[in-house]
Amino acid sequence: MIFMFPEHRMKALTLSYDDGVEQDIRLMDILDRSGILATFNLNSGCFSPEGTVFPEGQVHRRLSEKGALSLYGTHAHHEVAVHGLCHAHPTDLSPADRLYEFSEDRRRLEALFGRIIRGAAYAYGQFDDETVETLRACGLVYARGVHSTHSFDIPRDFLRLQPTCHHDDPELFALWNTFVTTRSDRPQLFYLWGHSYEFEAHDNWQRMEDFCLTAGGHPDVWYCTNLQLYDYVDACRRVQKSFSHSLIHNPSALSVCFKDDQGKQHTVAPGETISL
Repeated sequence: MIFMFPEHRMKALTLSYDDGVEQDIRLMDILDRSGILATFNLNSGCFSPEGTVFPEGQVHRRLSEKGALSLYGTHAHHEVAVHGLCHAHPTDLSPADRLYEFSEDRRRLEALFGRIIRGAAYAYGQFDDETVETLRACGLVYARGVHSTHSFDIPRDFLRLQPTCHHDDPELFALWNTFVTTRSDRPQLFYLWGHSYEFEAHDNWQRMEDFCLTAGGHPDVWYCTNLQLYDYVDACRRVQKSFSHSLIHNPSALSVCFKDDQGKQHTVAPGETISL
């Protein structure tokens, strides 16, 4: 049996953007017009003071707490995730400071947005085994680095998640074309990441407009947040099978799609057992 994404799709697209900056307002508008979902990774200890006036020419302009609540709070179809309280290098911190960096960021974000926060992106893409275990202890289930894989594989370990590419990658459009046009007998993922202030710094907003125009609206692509991706893949991995694979049980709270060895498609509802 081969697991498939919801509605028996074989491809998924998810995006991840860091730091909680003013340019996320424009980015979110582009995403919403294209029907694409994203995860926004925030540093709750780095919000700008209310009323901050930035120097002319400064492109890295963090939102205030009220600005962040207004933007991400009213666009709850996108996800909010942890990025470290103060955007510290995770591997440079003591065990106690590292625990506080992630647990306090999660606590503050949950208090601000009234949501359960379960995901993260590592500041500077830095992590090691100790950092991974710290996030696990904080109840976080996935975390993203910054190493471009140029692959479409589903992550084996979501706490060591690496993206397909950055939005400035010279291969972005070629990778997308390969992803969307190549048939595969396995589910595939395109994972894009970046910082929205980079579009202003590099004067290439049109690049993101063009990508979203190209990537949006494909009926065979599932558009999801990072957490939606994790939860669905986790549900698929938890499916129970009889020894002969003739009985399939779904113990999760999500419906799971798959195709059997003859190519017939099935959907198993939460708590349901089906016979093949």
